[in-house]
Amino acid sequence: MMGRLQFWNERAETMSRDELSALQLERLKWVVKHAWANNDFYRARLTAAGIGPDGISSLEDLKHLPFLTKADFRDQYPLNMLCANRRSIREIHMSSGSTGTPVVMAYTEADIDQWADCMARCFTMAGLEPGDAFQIMPTFGLFNGGFGCYHGCRKAGLFCVPASSGNTDRQIKLMRDFNVKGFCSVVSYVPRIIEKLDADASGNHDIPSLQVGIFGSETFSDEMRIRIEKRLHIECFDIYGMTETGGIGTTGQDCKAHAGLHVWEDQYLTEIVDPSTGEPVPDGEYGEVVFTSLTREAVPIIRYRTHDISRIVSREKCECGRTHLRIDRITGRTDDMLIVKGVNFYPRQVEQALMEIPGVLNEFQIILEEYHGMTDVIINVEAEEGVTGHTVAKHLRERLGFLPKGDVFKPGTLPRNEGKAVRVIRVKKD
Repeated sequence: MMGRLQFWNERAETMSRDELSALQLERLKWVVKHAWANNDFYRARLTAAGIGPDGISSLEDLKHLPFLTKADFRDQYPLNMLCANRRSIREIHMSSGSTGTPVVMAYTEADIDQWADCMARCFTMAGLEPGDAFQIMPTFGLFNGGFGCYHGCRKAGLFCVPASSGNTDRQIKLMRDFNVKGFCSVVSYVPRIIEKLDADASGNHDIPSLQVGIFGSETFSDEMRIRIEKRLHIECFDIYGMTETGGIGTTGQDCKAHAGLHVWEDQYLTEIVDPSTGEPVPDGEYGEVVFTSLTREAVPIIRYRTHDISRIVSREKCECGRTHLRIDRITGRTDDMLIVKGVNFYPRQVEQALMEIPGVLNEFQIILEEYHGMTDVIINVEAEEGVTGHTVAKHLRERLGFLPKGDVFKPGTLPRNEGKAVRVIRVKKD
């Protein structure tokens, strides 16, 4: 059932297709002119593609603009993509930088407000209303998750519980003590919360006030969603956004219809392209998601290649009343596809297959063991008594197309992380 407050910004969220297109063209013209006029990197890149400051006359011209990649962000570290006066910058966030130079996103006051507005739309779409208690479990710091939720809470008028990450016992206590209605975290942390609840010696295994869980940063299967919803008696939402687009929630979330992720089209243009050629693919076909920001000042993005794999589900009005297009939940990334014995698959497909097996629990590992140029896949999983390795291997073979090695472990015996789970482990053997 929809909450009493159905939209955060009803005018923006329910524009007609013609109104959206007109606004997008106006804003695309602005962002190209803004980038060209205020940054040498962008000016050189656009000029090389034959695009001047007034080079946009229709939305069709988008395809003539050059792509932007994560490598560009890293090459221009720390602030060489800045399109605003440095003295107007109020905040920065960045990626972890675990694979090299970090990606930096800077924010003007207007950028922070845009981020907060996008988050307020997401919170409202999940059924949260002013005064509802919302617990923030992502880390506060350079990573954008904690602050993005905080800005959104303030904008939406929520009762903010800024718990940050870790200390599961305290997380549960805070949710109970403050009658928390919703929370945000990485989905792989939820099994840890459930384990703690199940192990409560007092017999108090639930959090009665909890109704909404918002999960970002990781892909997760429908089977995992169903398990969490049934155990915690909540409704799960998949929130989307990344450092390069301005942070969590900037590019949207699914609504209560759960029929795809609404992308805020008044804020971002969305393309789905063939990862190999960069050419657009027809609606309904899977490809790489490409975003162009339309309102961001400090570091706008123009045709940013996300590496995320999805498809356009619909451009029609959703049953929730929103008119913004919907893309499928992210199935994986072009750079995390695993290729083993000629079979291509993503970690999410492994999770989906495992969750279909009765008695299999939420914790698992995918170990890629390389020996003399050959790669074996070992899939270890926790399961209840009675689940055999043969049962797991047989089901995985049917679903993935090859027979992995692996074993079944007792509940609670595989390694745990307080934050984002490490699902894929690479090992080289001599």
